[in-house]
Amino acid sequence: MRVCQAAGEEVAAGAEEEEEEEEAAAACPIQLLPQDALHNVLGRLPLHQALACRPVSRVFLDALSSPPFLSSLPSLRLLALRHPRAASAPHPSLHAFDPALRRWLRLPLSFLPFPSASPVTASPSLLYLWVDTAPFAPAADAAAKSQTKSLVVCNPLSGSYRLLPPLGSAWSRHGTVIAGPGGSVVIVTELAALSYAPSPDRWLKFPLSLPSKPRSPIMMSGSVFALCDVGAPWRSQWKLFCCSLADLGRAHGWAPIERHEWGDVFDIFKRPRLLAGAGGRQLLMIGGLRSSFVLDAPCSTVLILRLDLDTMEWDEAGRMPLEMYRCFGGGFSSPLEVVAAAAAAAGANNKVKVFGGDGKVWFSGKRVRGKLAMWEEGAGKSDGGLWSWVDGIPGYPEGMYRGFLFDAGFTSTP
Repeated sequence: MRVCQAAGEEVAAGAEEEEEEEEAAAACPIQLLPQDALHNVLGRLPLHQALACRPVSRVFLDALSSPPFLSSLPSLRLLALRHPRAASAPHPSLHAFDPALRRWLRLPLSFLPFPSASPVTASPSLLYLWVDTAPFAPAADAAAKSQTKSLVVCNPLSGSYRLLPPLGSAWSRHGTVIAGPGGSVVIVTELAALSYAPSPDRWLKFPLSLPSKPRSPIMMSGSVFALCDVGAPWRSQWKLFCCSLADLGRAHGWAPIERHEWGDVFDIFKRPRLLAGAGGRQLLMIGGLRSSFVLDAPCSTVLILRLDLDTMEWDEAGRMPLEMYRCFGGGFSSPLEVVAAAAAAAGANNKVKVFGGDGKVWFSGKRVRGKLAMWEEGAGKSDGGLWSWVDGIPGYPEGMYRGFLFDAGFTSTP
C-alpha cells in the first residue's frame, strides 16, 4: 500500500513539473518555436553564450545538444595557458583567456581517466596533452611500463578523447609538440623528429639534418619552420629553416631560407622565437632587440618582425613600449644604465617567454607576477599594433607561463 502511495506521489510530482514547464513555455514564446527556427535564433549567438543557455530549460538543452547544430557554431579563439604544476593539480582544468571579451575561462579536464595531464598544444578544436599511462599498463609487461608517456587528443567541450600510440618519456621531456589539421602531429627534438597521422595510426621517426637544435618550430601551410643557431659557442647567429611535412624523411628536406637583401636582420635579435602571423601566410619573429653588436650586450626592448611568405619581405610589426619592457627587468635610456644592465645580466634572470599566434602575441616573465603583456597586430603595416596588459591570471599567481592558441568548439572530434 505504501509503495503504491509513493508511486502515486511521484507521478503527481512529475505531472506538476510538466505543468510548470508548460506554463514557463507559455510565458516565454521563444520556447514554442519549432526546432529549426530555434536553431536559427540560437545559432546567431557566440559559442560561450549558446552554451550558457543550456540550463535555461529542457527545450534549450535539447536544442543545444544536437551534434549538427553544435558543429555549425563558430569556434571560440582562446589563449590556453601551460604551467609546470598543472599536471599535479587535484582537479585538472585548462585556464584560457578570451581576447575578444578580455576575460578568463576554465575548461574542466576531469573526464580524462589519467592521473596527470599536461596540455602542450592544440589544432582546430582539439587539445593535445601529455598523460601518464603507467597505471594502465599490465604489471607483467615491463616494456609497457617503460613507455609511461603518451599523447592524448581530446575535445574538452564534448568530453571525448583518444589515446595516441605510446612514446618514451624522453620525448615528453625534450620534444616540442606541434599539431596540424587532420590530426597530424610532429614532435621535434635536437636530433630527430616524430610524425603521426591517424592513418596508419603510428609514429614515424626521422633524423634531423639541421646544424643545431631547432628553436621554436611552428607549422604553417603544410610546412615546419624553425630557427637554428649556426654561430660560434660564444656568439649566436640565427638562421631560418623550413621543411614540408612530406619531406621530413628526406635527407635534404630541411633547407635554409635566405635572401641577400635581408642583410643582418637575424643579428639584431637575442633569443628570437617564431610564431604564426595573421592569415596563415605571415611569419612573426620576436626577440630582444640588441642595444649593440657587442658580445652580451643588453636588450633595449622586444622587437616583432613580420615576414610575408608571398613576397619574402620583412617589416617591423611592433616594438614593446619602454615602460612595459622595464616591468620585465629590461630597458634603459642612458649609457650608465647600459653598463649597469650588462653587469647585472650574468646574475639576473629576466628572460621573457613568448607565445601566441595568428596576429596575437603574449609575454610572461618572472618579474611580472599575475599578468601578461599582450600585443595585437594592427590593420596597417606601420601602425605598430596594440599593446596592453592582461591581469587576473587564475590558478597560479607565480612562476613563468607558457601558452598556445586553442579554437574551442565542436567542429572536430578526436
